[in-house]
Amino acid sequence: MVLAHFGDELAAAVGRCRNPVVVGLDPRWDKLPAGFRQDLADNYTVRAEAYEKFCRGVIDVVAPLVPAVKPQVAFFEECGPSGMVALANVMNYAREKGQLVILDGKRNDIGSTAEAYARGYLGRGSVWGADALTISPYLGADSLEPFVEVAKESGAGLFVLVKTSNPGGGMLQDQQIDGQPLYRMVAQYVAEQSNSTLGQSGYSSVGAVVGATYPDQLAELRSAMPNSWFLVPGYGSQGGTAKDTAHAFDSLGLGAVINNSRGIIFAHQRPEYRDRFGDSNWQDAVAAATEDMIAQLRAETAVGKL
Repeated sequence: MVLAHFGDELAAAVGRCRNPVVVGLDPRWDKLPAGFRQDLADNYTVRAEAYEKFCRGVIDVVAPLVPAVKPQVAFFEECGPSGMVALANVMNYAREKGQLVILDGKRNDIGSTAEAYARGYLGRGSVWGADALTISPYLGADSLEPFVEVAKESGAGLFVLVKTSNPGGGMLQDQQIDGQPLYRMVAQYVAEQSNSTLGQSGYSSVGAVVGATYPDQLAELRSAMPNSWFLVPGYGSQGGTAKDTAHAFDSLGLGAVINNSRGIIFAHQRPEYRDRFGDSNWQDAVAAATEDMIAQLRAETAVGKL
């Protein structure tokens, strides 16, 4: 199935679930519940199989609650070929459960290489079948255009790194060029591409990654990219709060999806859930953390209007 328009599909999914939570699938061996970890931690085939089983278990819990999941490619790549098979299986399983799949690969290159990345990853008809992909802008416009063109053809979406949540991001992103920070120049490019990919929802299929850890810039960039979906990392474990994300949304509670990875999938290790659930009931902890995040966003932002 090819999505008609990712921006519209995301709007519909957020509206259906009445929340914008994206659950990041970032499996880490030392944080898995004890039942998933064997003594063969150095056997990457065993590790990949555990990652797949764990991520399927997370999806079983969150699929009825949230619009999308975001597998992080790196944790699967670390396991070699078996990890990539596990990633493909996880993505297929998420789609079977009705989830949109935002693949966090941060890909980029120029010319035919960029096009190969795009055709390999983007759209339900591609080999990987991702509904959307994160991409880096730092090779310039000729590296982004192939992704945009393939996204248009396939009905898929893109999230361009604009203002990331990590503390070191400012080393490049905040550099002043002709009186404005570099991230504003990237935002201008995203806004231009958004205008060429608008859907019936009023939002485009070319979006931006903007971190919750910089709420002032989040408000600034919402104004600069009014028709772009924002993928907002940094909530939870990186210190971002529901209130910090408030400016990412429009007045109806649309326009942004908020990612939470460790804070949800490893909730059984968090103090507020550990005593109640622990390893043996880790899926109940995932459900509780997801529902608590949804409630916080509804209380602190326009998400309450969905």
